[in-house]
Order: sequence, then structure tokens, then C-alpha cells
Amino acid sequence: MTGAAVTHTGKAARPGFRLRPGRWALKAAALVAFIYILTPLIFITWLSFYSQEIPSYPPQGYTLRWYGQAIGNQRFIDAFVISAQVGILATLIGLVIALPASLGLARLRFFGRGAVNNLLLMPLIVPGIVLGFAIYVMLVEVAIRFEWNMLNSFGGLVFGHVLLVVPWMVRLIMASLAGFDRTLEEAAMNLGANRLTTFRRVTMPGILPGIVAGSMFGFVASFGNLELSLFLVGPGRTTLPIAILQYLQWKIDPTIAAISVLQIIIIAVAMLITDRFVKLSRVV
Repeated sequence: MTGAAVTHTGKAARPGFRLRPGRWALKAAALVAFIYILTPLIFITWLSFYSQEIPSYPPQGYTLRWYGQAIGNQRFIDAFVISAQVGILATLIGLVIALPASLGLARLRFFGRGAVNNLLLMPLIVPGIVLGFAIYVMLVEVAIRFEWNMLNSFGGLVFGHVLLVVPWMVRLIMASLAGFDRTLEEAAMNLGANRLTTFRRVTMPGILPGIVAGSMFGFVASFGNLELSLFLVGPGRTTLPIAILQYLQWKIDPTIAAISVLQIIIIAVAMLITDRFVKLSRVV
């Protein structure tokens, strides 16, 4: 059938034109949600350029000096280094735990599989303040009963952050495994490859986006965590979110906004570089 389509009013419509109000409503809702999510970021970025020390509207002018103060503050630099160290170590340790756990949950059928799956999700469900207090009490009990003091230590802080990293990794690696074609593994093994070689040369490249995405999201969760870190940091060892909170107790100026924008830029650049080599859209 050819020719222009006829609408319910009897008028000819342009070829290929269709009224889809549901699709337009969905796009409009997505746009509103996107603007709603970005609004705080826009205002924080705007605030970081205010020239006056006490934020007020309208701004008296604009300046970059708050970025200079943020970069030149040694306390913020030390806290940034500690947060990066904790995040990287927690991510590496979490990967060692999450990768075999994901393979076991995705490939094996065993009694208690659902319980193990829910247990690995628990750190995402339990509020951070509750999780931090629980880990603090556990470390106190370990120090009393076994005389192994990890309280207020760097190791205790990393241990707590590993619990934040593992759920992200498990979820995203399992998502990659769900879409992985296992016939590729069978073909490799039929051609003479053993299980280790098959995993290293076939399975790992196939699920690499999930591993990278899980590591990235886990690192971001660790780097920006405040509630759990409050219970686990020791004297002279402060993460960046805690340093920001302590700064706000004594002073309120756009320096904090500048630090927040710098954090967002660093994370955004890291994700763009990662996506350049490994397409995160495959699993995210």
C-alpha cells in the first residue's frame, strides 16, 4: 500500500510521520529527571566561582582563587592522598574477592546460593552509619579477644572500604557473565586449552567491561564515603570527605565547592579514559 497516510481527521499526513505521545512523554520525563539530577552540580559549580567569602545571591563577582586555596591546602592534599590509597587498595582486594564470588554465583548451583547472594548485597542495603558502627564494634571485639588491634589503623580502614567495594563489583561482573556466550569457552577447550588458559584468554576479555565498571564504581563509592570512615579513621589519618566536614565546622566559603568540582572532574576524566578503552555502556 502506497501513498500518504490519512489521519483520523481525514487529512493526509506526511509519509513516515507518526504521532507517538507515549514516546514524547517518556523523553520529557527523562529530560526532567536529568535536569533534576544535574541541578545541584550546576549550582555547586556556579558557587565555586563566587568572589565573596560568604555565599550570597546575587554574586558580587567571580574569581578562581578558591580553586587555588583548595589545591594549596596541605590538609586537603594529605586527605586526598589517603582517600586515593584506601580506594585503590580496597578496589584491588575487592576484585580478588568479587571475581571468584561472581563466577561461583553465576556458574554454580549450590545450597545457600541465594543467601550468599543476599549477603554480598548487604553493604548496599545497610545504612553507612550502621555499617561503620558494626565494623567498629567488631574491631573492638577482635582487639580484646585476639589481641590483634586494627582499631583506628590504616588496615582497619581498608577492611571497611572493601565491604563497600565488593557489592558493586559482584553486581556488575555478574551482569557481564549473564551476557557472556559460554560456547566460546567450550570451543577453546575443545581446541586444547585448559581451564586456566580459557579463563585468561577467553572469559576475562569477555567480562572485562564488567570488571572495569565494577572497579570504577567501587573506587568512587570508597573515595567519597563519609559515614563508615568516621568510625574507622585514626589520629592524623583523615580521608577527604572527613577533611571537608571538619573544614565546614569552622568556616563556610566557596573552597568546599571548588574541592567538590575538582573531585567531579577527576572522576569524570577517569571514567571517560576508561570508556575510551573499555565500553562501560555494555554493562552500565
